[in-house]
Amino acid sequence: MKTSKNILIATGGTGGHVFPAYSLAEYFLEKNLNVKILIDRRGIKYIKNYLNIDYEIITSATLFKKNPINIVVSFIKITFAFLKSIHILRKFKPKIVFGMGGYSSFPICIAAKILKIPFIIYENNLYVGRANKILLPFSEKIFVSYSSVEGIKNKYKHKIYEIGNLIRKDILQYKNLNKNKNNSALTILVLGGSQGANVFALKLPDIFEQCIKSNIKLNIYQQCLPSQNHQLKKKYDSLDIENEIFNFSNNLLGIFPKIDLVISRSGASMLGELLNCCIPLVSIPLPTSADNHQLKNAKYFEKMGYGFLVEQQQISESLFPLIKSIHKDKDLLDQMIQKQKKHSDKDIFKKIENQIKKIIND
Repeated sequence: MKTSKNILIATGGTGGHVFPAYSLAEYFLEKNLNVKILIDRRGIKYIKNYLNIDYEIITSATLFKKNPINIVVSFIKITFAFLKSIHILRKFKPKIVFGMGGYSSFPICIAAKILKIPFIIYENNLYVGRANKILLPFSEKIFVSYSSVEGIKNKYKHKIYEIGNLIRKDILQYKNLNKNKNNSALTILVLGGSQGANVFALKLPDIFEQCIKSNIKLNIYQQCLPSQNHQLKKKYDSLDIENEIFNFSNNLLGIFPKIDLVISRSGASMLGELLNCCIPLVSIPLPTSADNHQLKNAKYFEKMGYGFLVEQQQISESLFPLIKSIHKDKDLLDQMIQKQKKHSDKDIFKKIENQIKKIIND
């Protein structure tokens, strides 16, 4: 790829949109390309520590609201975001724009279309997001993590190109050697995603207490909200469970070699990381996710043998029996790891680069 070409990436919102954007930017920067990220204020906390990335904050909003006043306010915000996007595009002059999903990428992609700058959208969930669904008719391509993605009309199927999961290079290079694991205890990592999972801090300690009473020894690493640190630490200490309580982290690679199992929400980015690191998991989808996309993600992983599925309303009834069966037969985890090993996203950036060349050269 030629170094004279500028690339703009639009993202924002949750870590599920921002982390793929960072991974893409990191790759392009290594190729000595000029990269700028447009991001909203919600997403800025996920990349503020990456000082090597040029970014600019843009404020947008969603029109998918019920209150008429909120719809008007959102429309005004989107209009201003669109005008700012026009200014940025004219000044930066990118050869191509990437929209990483979510409403924060909407204004910049529409502005790109008006200025006749080609744009690509990325969908890492198993059901296409609302913003991407609107942008799809105007995009050059929609890059998807899995060909099984739902919600795309047949007339746009020709735009689908499966690239895999956009994840960081250090994740792609990680090798699960299954070392340093304590065979006498089941070591569990609990993740709530970039937004935290309050329900995990409320319900899982009681499940783990059932395990201890059934002579299932546990070690727990748990991500939670800062306000929950003391409560969880006190509970696990009282149960004589070795534990490490932490808040949101961009880097879990130091923990992965120590664990047997992850209990996680079903955000696409986290599932993609766990899959490529060959980490067995229990998915507990967020019931309020847009279009119930987290449940669709988790069902796909269950179908492929990449993970177990427990819905949130079933935690109290289903999670303990599942942990008990895993403790009794750890071959269940080994079988899952073998299925995960058949999947790899290591060639994702080569696929992206080839597609960009086709679009720019057409």
